[in-house]
Amino acid sequence: MLYAILCYDSQDAVCAWTKEKDDQVMAQLGAVQVELAKQKRLGPVARLAPTTKATTIRKGTHPVITDGPFAETKEQLLGFYVIDCASLDEAIETAKDLAKASGSAGAFELRPLQLFNPGGELR
Repeated sequence: MLYAILCYDSQDAVCAWTKEKDDQVMAQLGAVQVELAKQKRLGPVARLAPTTKATTIRKGTHPVITDGPFAETKEQLLGFYVIDCASLDEAIETAKDLAKASGSAGAFELRPLQLFNPGGELR
């Protein structure tokens, strides 16, 4: 079954990291990704640009376009993983591995995922 692991953290805290700290965290996460790839369980992985680069389009007859999401929250969605796991327990263990590797106080949200492109490739 496919799962999305949504990565939340304080954007301000992550943006304040030194290049060395960022490189260290990315290397630790990369090590987990290598293991998942070897097991053929890793799909797309993305690191999102800061919310200051976001554009929001509100639904309606005449959609309204605004800069940023303007979410009133301390944690923002900073990235995501798509993984293929045999069970929810396996997906939870994978998210725990990523959480340990990230070295931050953020959260990893796990959701079952259904692709909208029938027959499309995960990898």
